[in-house]
Amino acid sequence: MNPRVPHSGRGRFGELFDRLSASRSEDHDDFRAEEAVRFLDQSPMRAQADAASLVSWPLRVASAWSWRVLMVVAAAAVAAWGAMQLSVVVLPVAIALLFTVLLEPLVAFLVRRVHLSRTAAAAVGLLIALAVVVGLVTQAAASLFRQFPDLLAKATDGLEKAFDWLKTGPLALDTAAVDKALDGLQDEMTKFLQSNSSVLASGALSVTSSLISIITGSLIMLFCLFFFLKEGRRIWLWVVRLMPAPARGPAHESAIRGWVTLGGYVRTQIKVAAIDAAGIGLGAFALGVPMALPITILVFFGSFIPIVGAFVSGSVAVLVALVDQGPTKGIIMLVIILAVQQLEGNVLQPWLMSNAVSLHPVAVLLVVAGAGSVAGIVGAVFGVPIAAFLNATFLYLHGYDGIPGLATKADRPGGPPGMLDSMVAASYTTPAGPEKQVGRDEGGPGAEGAPGRAPTGTDAERGRPEPVLGTPDVPPPGAGEAESESEGRD
Repeated sequence: MNPRVPHSGRGRFGELFDRLSASRSEDHDDFRAEEAVRFLDQSPMRAQADAASLVSWPLRVASAWSWRVLMVVAAAAVAAWGAMQLSVVVLPVAIALLFTVLLEPLVAFLVRRVHLSRTAAAAVGLLIALAVVVGLVTQAAASLFRQFPDLLAKATDGLEKAFDWLKTGPLALDTAAVDKALDGLQDEMTKFLQSNSSVLASGALSVTSSLISIITGSLIMLFCLFFFLKEGRRIWLWVVRLMPAPARGPAHESAIRGWVTLGGYVRTQIKVAAIDAAGIGLGAFALGVPMALPITILVFFGSFIPIVGAFVSGSVAVLVALVDQGPTKGIIMLVIILAVQQLEGNVLQPWLMSNAVSLHPVAVLLVVAGAGSVAGIVGAVFGVPIAAFLNATFLYLHGYDGIPGLATKADRPGGPPGMLDSMVAASYTTPAGPEKQVGRDEGGPGAEGAPGRAPTGTDAERGRPEPVLGTPDVPPPGAGEAESESEGRD
């Protein structure tokens, strides 16, 4: 039987237990849910930071760059797609711009030295360029038509000798088997032509439409070239007027740098193409390869595709030498082409192009490959000029002037420094007559000539055409001050 706890002892423990329980209950009642929620809201992670600030700084910079780069790439892709869809217009305009860069010095010489009007100088320059191109193509076509039948006959004889060698040479193939293979090949070609007659007819129709497109594009190119040479600066000022006023100055100055760089590229590429064509053409002539003149002209035009153009177009000379002269002459011709290719890649491109275009040869090769994969031969030809123009333009907009002399050159392309506002203002009021124009000697961004002055209220009210600086109506700046000083001394 357990001893019984005294009542007095149990009372003391019970009172202590009740007192502790009451104190704990009061503390629990004072703790409210609002304070608990408020305590969680005031935690350092949620009160002092949001989701964006928890992302690391390198990742935020990378994401910002990423979506901007994607937007630029998307815009470039849309522009390239639109240009390809409108190639019948875009391609002739691009060719006209390249010819404008090439012919502008000649037109400026005719205006300054021969004292022709801008219209007459542009027409003469256009006729000279047309005569040179037509003459080269005519000579090449005449030589090709004259020598091609003999080359075809030699190619046929070469194939027959090759088949004879297969029959009687070390392989000693069965004659019946070779003849059967040739007869089977002939039958297959006959069946193919008969079964695809409709496809061939549509192909002939496509060739006809392509010829029409070529003729149309040529007419558009000649038309644009004439007006680019005649009043190219006026056209450029119209483009500048479309821009907001704060953007006109940087856009104008950067475009001048791009235009000068483009001109340097075209002239340098012509030198490189002439050296390539001369080397391969002289090699073909020395070996007695037929159609040396057409091969030379083909290499000249093919060399406008940097680095790879001369080699690809020169491979025609290897095939002709192989058919006409045999394997030995063909190998020698290949060595000549490789030597010219090494001269271009290791000497001409780094030496000449580095002075004209600030593009590394690796960049040039990648541009040619990328643009060629997107737009074919047209992309390979125009990829590097576009890249050179954009490179010079963007470098200037980022604060680097690769041609600092243009900042103070009075006869630079696009007009003298500091005259953009006056030229734009004069372009609003000057009529588009044959002689009264904004800068009568303008001819594109690469032209030289006197810019127009800003219109005055008196002239605008009278509706009179705005005179041009340097003309009898408006003396050059400083002329009145010089006359006043001379009168004072007298």
